[in-house]
Amino acid sequence: MHKYKKAIREIGIPAVTLLLLGCFWELSVKIFTIPEYLLPAPSKIWNDTTVLGWNLIHHIASTLRTIGLGFTLALCVSLPLAITIAYSRIMSVAIYPLLVLTQSVPKVALAPILIVMLGANDLPKIIVTFLISFFPLVISITTGLVSVPPEYIELARSVRASRVRELLSIRLPYAIPFIFSGIKVAITLAVVGAVVGEFVAAENGLGYLITSSMAYFKTPVAFGAILILALTSISLFQTVVLIEHFLFPWARPVERQR
Repeated sequence: MHKYKKAIREIGIPAVTLLLLGCFWELSVKIFTIPEYLLPAPSKIWNDTTVLGWNLIHHIASTLRTIGLGFTLALCVSLPLAITIAYSRIMSVAIYPLLVLTQSVPKVALAPILIVMLGANDLPKIIVTFLISFFPLVISITTGLVSVPPEYIELARSVRASRVRELLSIRLPYAIPFIFSGIKVAITLAVVGAVVGEFVAAENGLGYLITSSMAYFKTPVAFGAILILALTSISLFQTVVLIEHFLFPWARPVERQR
C-alpha cells in the first residue's frame, strides 16, 4: 500500500498539476484573445507541432545524438580527471583554475569560434555540450573521492592494498552518490549545451527548429520544440534516477517519512 501511495504522490500529483496548468493556459488564451504569435494555446501548439511528422522526429533524433555524444565525452573525460585531482595535490592546484576558466567563458560566445576552427558540422555542437556538462561531473566525482573517511583509507593501506585496489574497492563505491548527483545535473545541462550549439550553426535539431520557426513567426512550433526539450530533460533525469535505483540501491539516501 505504501508503494501505491508513493507512486500516486510522485506521478499522479505532478500529472494533475500539469493538466490543470494546461487547461488554465488554454482558457486564458481564448478568454483574453491573446494573439497566436505572442502566446499560442496548447491545442494550437499540439496541432502545428504534430503536423511536422517525421521531420520532427528527425530533429529530435539529431538533438538526442548531440546530447548523447557530448555527455558521453564529458563522462569519459571527467572520471580520469577527477581521479587525477583526488590523488595528486599538484595536479589539483594546476587543473582547478583551468576548470573554473572553462566555465567563466560564455558558451554562446565560444560556439562561433569553434565553428570557424572545426567547420559547420556536428563537432562544434558536441564540444559545446561537453564543455557545459563536464564541470559538475568533475566537481562531484572529485568531492566523492576525497570524502572517504580516513579510517577506511588507513584500513586499506594497513593490508597493503594497492592504489588501484583502494580506488576500486573503497573510493569509487563511496563516491557513487556523489557521482550520480553530478550525472543528474550534467545530463540536464547537456540538453542546454546541445541547444546552444544548434542555435549558432545547425541544419537540424530542436534548437534549429526553434530559430527557424521564429524566423517565420511560427510561434506554436517553437513552443512545441521547447516543450519537447523540457520533456527530454525530465526523461533523461528520471532515466539516471532509475539506473541508480536498480544498480546501486545501497547508495540511495534513506527517504524520510512525511
